[in-house]
Amino acid sequence: MDRNSIIGWSLLILMLVGYMIYNENQNLKYQRQKAIQDSIAQATAPHQAPVSTSPDTAARAAVTRVRDSAELSGRLGNFAASARGNAQTSTLENQLARIDFTSKGGRPSSILLKKFKTFNGNPLLLMHGSYEDLSLDFYTSSGQLIQTGDLYFQAGPVQTLADGSQSVSYRLDAGGPGRYLEYVYTIHPGSYMVDFDIRMKGMDQVIRNDSSSVSMRWQGQGDHQENDLKRERNLTQIYYRNTQDQTDFFNLYKTSQKTLSEPLQWISFKQEFFNITFIPKKPFTSATVNGSIPDSGDVVSRASFGLGIPFDHTASFDYPTRLFLGPNDYNILKSYDLGLQNLIQLGYGIFAFVKYINIGFIIPLFTFFSRFVRNYGVIIIIMTLFIRIILSPLTYKSYVSAAKMKVLKPELDELHKKFPDQQKFGVEQMKLFRTAGVSPLGGCLPTLLQLPILYAMYDFFPSSIELRQQAFLWCKDLSTYDSIWTFPNHFSIPAYGDHISLFTILMTATSIFLALYNKNMTDQSNPMLKWMPYIFPIILLGVFNNLAAALTFYYFLSNLISIGLQWVIQTYIIDEKKIHKQIQENKKKPAKKSKWAERLEQAQKMQQPSSQQRIQPRKGK
Repeated sequence: MDRNSIIGWSLLILMLVGYMIYNENQNLKYQRQKAIQDSIAQATAPHQAPVSTSPDTAARAAVTRVRDSAELSGRLGNFAASARGNAQTSTLENQLARIDFTSKGGRPSSILLKKFKTFNGNPLLLMHGSYEDLSLDFYTSSGQLIQTGDLYFQAGPVQTLADGSQSVSYRLDAGGPGRYLEYVYTIHPGSYMVDFDIRMKGMDQVIRNDSSSVSMRWQGQGDHQENDLKRERNLTQIYYRNTQDQTDFFNLYKTSQKTLSEPLQWISFKQEFFNITFIPKKPFTSATVNGSIPDSGDVVSRASFGLGIPFDHTASFDYPTRLFLGPNDYNILKSYDLGLQNLIQLGYGIFAFVKYINIGFIIPLFTFFSRFVRNYGVIIIIMTLFIRIILSPLTYKSYVSAAKMKVLKPELDELHKKFPDQQKFGVEQMKLFRTAGVSPLGGCLPTLLQLPILYAMYDFFPSSIELRQQAFLWCKDLSTYDSIWTFPNHFSIPAYGDHISLFTILMTATSIFLALYNKNMTDQSNPMLKWMPYIFPIILLGVFNNLAAALTFYYFLSNLISIGLQWVIQTYIIDEKKIHKQIQENKKKPAKKSKWAERLEQAQKMQQPSSQQRIQPRKGK
């Protein structure tokens, strides 16, 4: 491997390390926060008077009931009658999900995704527990604050529609004929999308006149579902899309509070591989988000949303919305044509360009092979071979350049001895390259042109839910690291981790083997170029130890293919004697200077006098 190839690979690795540091630097700011205290004022269950034959006791109990009723009436007005009740459960389901609803608040209480399990084999519940809540909050014309999440709705029967969809309604009486709030939920066959229609009848006479919007309060909790809790928390994010079709996001551990004053097409509570997204037909007017990272190892994060619903004070007000309750699957999300596929990080920031490589090339290729092959480890092998075939012209040019530099190495060594000054050596080196017809960038540029594929894979594999819990060889889950041994007693090695990933070890070993294989083509007089190929794989060992096994397997396999290709090309295709003969013939031809070479040579000559002056011995010494 010639010096320019080493420089090319060094730049590649430096940029890759920089990219990984860029993605992970936010972990340094990670601070755990206490869980947000539930702000809902839970209705107190009525106290039952003890059974007694004493007239005084019965009278006191009657007075207490009257007093409680008066207090509820003063606090809740026309909604006081809905403050007491018993929660009833209804269920909607299709082939993909089962959703349980409770009449307390008329909301979903549990969401089960049927095709997925947690990392330890338990049913995957996207929503459950006491923290979850959904409520409309508004002030009445009498000044009472109503929070519908505290009240009991009347549940209608579950209905099966003609197309196989299931629907259920929940109605809250607003005190008066024709005055009510109603939720209607509908789940469709084979879909993770749920219709959620909010209907208000006669509520213009109830809600305060100066209110131009009603707040929908939504609280969600992300439970521990994956193997790596730290990565789960790092990827728990709030995504949102405005009316200009611009999508943005923020991490909960970095930003615990945020106010979005712009209208929103949708807002999503996104976890590593799943999400809950509210999609209104008419945009939310605004949103406020409060998040926290609990101390509990069973809970990844919690988030509370305040979403502004535009209310026009009409007698009949409908606000249709949809809820996406499902996986971060690129093809599924894209099928809804709402920009939901942007929930999946395929490249962002200064490396956002690789997103288009993933979207336009990697994902279609992965999807195509997935139609014919069931084992995802085999799919990675096929993809790697296919990509290397596509890149083979660049690979071949790089190896030819390396062969030319190997042929010229004796002459370069002679130039080193003849011109110890680096500036003078550089000028003479360029002359040699020019007369021999060798490009100094011949090994560097082909290597750098492969860089976008490496970056694209770095984002693609860890984000692919298709790889989640897919086994291959000793690896049980290609979406996370393939630990063959976890250190006991919570022991962890700084900058490495608490486990050993075998694919990462193999990737590092093959990288070092490549360096040893090419050491005869490396400038051994330059310590940096001599040791760099061995140092970088060791540095990357700690970085990749905690990344997805699919990614490290791809890099390991790519190294194996590089070793095989290099051996075949150098043994059977490239004829070094022929190359040497061609170089000697090129030397006899008039050398043509490129503009780039002329500028480089001129710059080196301008620096040469000052360099010679520094090494000029003093008189009298």
